[in-house]
Amino acid sequence: MSDHIGNTGPMLASPRCGAKTRCGAACRSPAVHGKKRCRMHGGAPGSGAPTANRNARKHGLFTGDAIAERRGIQELLGEARKLLEEMK
Repeated sequence: MSDHIGNTGPMLASPRCGAKTRCGAACRSPAVHGKKRCRMHGGAPGSGAPTANRNARKHGLFTGDAIAERRGIQELLGEARKLLEEMK
């Protein structure tokens, strides 16, 4: 028999991580002191993107200009389809 005292009250009372797991449930790990996430979901020191992260702007596919251009192309294609249907 062990003399270890199972005092888990403070750990169970600590704030929980606010992240969602892959299955959609809330993470049950305790949050890092002073943060809202656990060590695995961004609370660890050094986690997250570096300052002035240039990797986030790798291809420009989701810039406002690119999105507007794709919407314009979709409108032109829609008008062309309507014109072809009218010609039939």
